Amino acid sequence: MVKRKKKNLMKNKDRISDLPDSLILHILSFLNIKQAIHTCILSTRWKNLWRYIPTLTLISSQFTTVEIFTKFVTRILSLRDISMDLHTLRFQPSNVMKPRLLETILNYAVSHKVQQLDVKVTCDIQHFPTCLLSCRTLTSLDLSFSHPTVYSTTILFPISLNLPLLTHLNLRHFSFSAGNDGRVDPFPAFTNLKSLKIVYCKVAGAQNLCISSIKLLNLDIYMRHYVRETYFGIKLYAPSLCNFNFSGIPVQKLCWDKSNLSSIKQVSIDIIQFCISKGASLVLIKWLNELANMESLTISSTALKVLSLVPNLSVELRSLCNLKSLRVEKKEISWIPDKIVEILIQNSPSPKVYIID
Repeated sequence: MVKRKKKNLMKNKDRISDLPDSLILHILSFLNIKQAIHTCILSTRWKNLWRYIPTLTLISSQFTTVEIFTKFVTRILSLRDISMDLHTLRFQPSNVMKPRLLETILNYAVSHKVQQLDVKVTCDIQHFPTCLLSCRTLTSLDLSFSHPTVYSTTILFPISLNLPLLTHLNLRHFSFSAGNDGRVDPFPAFTNLKSLKIVYCKVAGAQNLCISSIKLLNLDIYMRHYVRETYFGIKLYAPSLCNFNFSGIPVQKLCWDKSNLSSIKQVSIDIIQFCISKGASLVLIKWLNELANMESLTISSTALKVLSLVPNLSVELRSLCNLKSLRVEKKEISWIPDKIVEILIQNSPSPKVYIID
């Protein structure tokens, strides 16, 4: 009888509440803030734990109106423990929101030494949030600002932005302009930048976008707009660059510094179907020849179709001698042009080939 009682006590024991606060807060960090608050019903010990969570995830789709969501966020920011730094803020409202709420949230994050910021909003915002200009604690920044009714509207990315600790930057729907020296070079102050992703961005006057970063390892470019400002060249100085990923319309002129080419080992290229043309094929063959030192290539079936338009491709594709892995992903076009794979690996010793449906 005693053993049975002891067994029942062990079975009903609240093992989670016996964990240290630091571990419980880490677990709660994987929940959005509304879910985290609901955990207060588990026990009296959990009642105020949500106030100390270092990660704040705000999701408006859980609320019926923007007004209710705005009141909820305002209340959360006022009740959260004021002494606690905010490590990560994720803010992804699904509804149209007021710029004032965004300003309130970002000011709170910066004042609480935010390190990782992920903000994707649709609102009538005219200027880049000034509070981020002086945020010197950020290590990761993922920003997407778009107008609720004008899809092509972009916000000017500030030249004066100084984020010395930033290692990861993801930008969507931004416009870059020239500085006082006439060059479009928005990232020189990001001395620790290792990963850069540019999605649906523009360059004023269709000039070259200069990307100068000694520590940059990963570069992703995603361009699918037929807008003049998106037809810009990319002048790259990144001697440590290892990974280059491109998706979209191959109109960008890549101006490589020769010292970059030997460091790029992994390349991924996807071209959308309505860009199948002779002009695109000439751009693509030029890229592959310039990136001849790559060891891994991931390429879409659409890009292979574009490449097949190159006359005498087996002669024009001069060398991919170091290629160890070729992945072909079937996208938009479900078939692969004849002998195209064989031509890609013709100069490689024994590469592994993967066809992904």
